[in-house]
Amino acid sequence: MSQTIEETLLAKRESGKKSLVVYLTGGLDEHFEATVEEVSASGADVIEIGIPFSDPVMDGPTIQRANDMALTSGATPVSILDRVKQVESPTPLAVMTYYNIAASMGVERFASLLARSRVSGCILPDLPLEEVEPWANAADEEEVETILLAAPTAPDERLPIICERSRGFIYGVGLLGVTGVRQELASSAIEISTRLKKVTNLPVLVGVGIGTPDQAVEASRASDGVVVGSAVVERMLEGGGPERVGALVKEFRTALDEATF
Repeated sequence: MSQTIEETLLAKRESGKKSLVVYLTGGLDEHFEATVEEVSASGADVIEIGIPFSDPVMDGPTIQRANDMALTSGATPVSILDRVKQVESPTPLAVMTYYNIAASMGVERFASLLARSRVSGCILPDLPLEEVEPWANAADEEEVETILLAAPTAPDERLPIICERSRGFIYGVGLLGVTGVRQELASSAIEISTRLKKVTNLPVLVGVGIGTPDQAVEASRASDGVVVGSAVVERMLEGGGPERVGALVKEFRTALDEATF
């Protein structure tokens, strides 16, 4: 396996640059493998593969629509991970899905499947911190990084506990609500990043509500980088192939690299 997610993002921070994590819906179309490779070549530091689930409580209309399309076309966790194995890219990969999928498969089997698919990390946004240990222990055994989320409403005393159990990076949730592009960056995105940076040396990235390059730059002033999802998935849904998706990722990459922090 190449560098871990944590190693990759720490190296980015040490270089004085901001990290860009890009979310793609797994199995959305026939271009999936090529899209992952194009996003890698366009400057993503980590690529987050969404495994569609029928009740995605964290995701807004854009990703829900992509989920529905992928599921209707027959995509399954196993079929998506089989396709991930075919991807030729040096960029670390993470999977984002919901705990029902891991639990129904069995946490040990799911963690093993991720590792065999060369997936470095996993995000299960609906798995409470108080119930994370069975999954996290299975993931640790397979050297899969369990990436935990921190909500804007989390009390100060909870944040160090989240950071202690997280691997790879801390996912600071930028606003209350579901994923999706907003007109303006929520002030809560800056607030959660600032609070997390005070209690951990892990990379702190902010996601949810980061829809434009300018918003990515603004959010990165208080964090180590951003997670961009709905804007990229919208581009996937519009069609035009991997090159159009890659062009959008390049816009985010260029904005982060050229900004002064």
